[in-house]
Amino acid sequence: MLSTSKLKELSFLVYGLGASGQSVVKFFIKNNIKNFEIWDDVEKKLFKDKRSKKLKETLNKVDYIVLSPGISLFKKKKLIKFKKKIITDIDLLYLTNKNLKSIVVTGTNGKSTTCKLINYLLKKNKFEVFLGGNIGTPILKLKIKKKAYVVIEASSFQLSHSKFIRPDFAFLLNISNDHLDWHGNISRYINSKLKIFVSQKRNQFALVNNKFKKVFKKRNFASKLVIPNHKNYRKIKYKIKNHYLKSSINDENMSFVYRFSKLMKISEKNFIKAINSFVGLPHRYEFFLKKKNVVFINDSKATTFEATKYALLNSNNIFWILGGLPKKNDKIVLKGIKKNIIKCYLIGKNINFFKKQIKNKVTFSITKNLKKTIIKILQDIKSFNKKNNTILLSPAAASYDQFMNFEKRGYEFKKLSKLYARKFI
Repeated sequence: MLSTSKLKELSFLVYGLGASGQSVVKFFIKNNIKNFEIWDDVEKKLFKDKRSKKLKETLNKVDYIVLSPGISLFKKKKLIKFKKKIITDIDLLYLTNKNLKSIVVTGTNGKSTTCKLINYLLKKNKFEVFLGGNIGTPILKLKIKKKAYVVIEASSFQLSHSKFIRPDFAFLLNISNDHLDWHGNISRYINSKLKIFVSQKRNQFALVNNKFKKVFKKRNFASKLVIPNHKNYRKIKYKIKNHYLKSSINDENMSFVYRFSKLMKISEKNFIKAINSFVGLPHRYEFFLKKKNVVFINDSKATTFEATKYALLNSNNIFWILGGLPKKNDKIVLKGIKKNIIKCYLIGKNINFFKKQIKNKVTFSITKNLKKTIIKILQDIKSFNKKNNTILLSPAAASYDQFMNFEKRGYEFKKLSKLYARKFI
């Protein structure tokens, strides 16, 4: 653990001026840490007086490089030889907070909802708690009080660069193919996730998906291994009235939260009370509109097929909107699922990729954009004449070919759905 006075004796390069990079610079300025420079490959306007003039020279001379989580060493190979110097904004939080009480959550699917649930559950049970990290608020912007808990969503990007993360409770929810273009291969991706346990001590807890039990034991991590039992959660699931969380999509991650509640000595009654009043996050299997015999679900956050699969398993008579920028090595496997799909609609600029994977498996139309898609679906619903229908945006792809991010895609889908539902239904 380093005090801010000790940090003043060290030198830093802040590499990347996204939200986390800017928060690091402001953290240094606030704490009167003057020996730092900045670098960004694109942004040239911010903090001009601190901009490094000779990047190679700066990389060699500084003690630490605080790297933006969006920057991949696999792609920025000039940084690889400085790997030992690289840290993150989350590292700085741990280095400057000796008695930090933290809960760090990682995994491919469900991180944000799980973090929000933990945060909400603790608040409802009178714990003081703060929420940040990959979920939105850069961790160094939080004004964390003594004895409070901080819930941190950690992406594989952040963990890949981090060296000093030491959670009291570390969650590894699940791992499936994602971000392989960033990491290079699945092995590097898995290793980045496992870094959440490296610095934990014996009195800290590791809540691990049963699939990674053997890997955890093989690595000889020091923390207490806890394997959430899904059956225990399912025994009380009938008491969960929250429509958003009742879906089996959330069962696995809910079992983590339920097991965590036991470790925190939260009663079952108080657990259920909190869960039933929780409001789900947008763009994650979000029921936002029902019009006569049609339910609209916004699952824009599903950027891989592994994420989309759960939505397809949990709905019937689906008019499925698919497409966007596919993830590296992602595959669409519809075995046991296609019976739930009435028709698929392909959007985005990578039509051929998705067409090859669903051809001869499900009926589909090429509609390219959301406006044409929704109009076409609403017309098709009348001709299929089913009693209960689901219009599902679960694209199994990133949004960047047509939208700035998955949120913009989700909001556009919701806006157009509400507009054309009034006209056609």
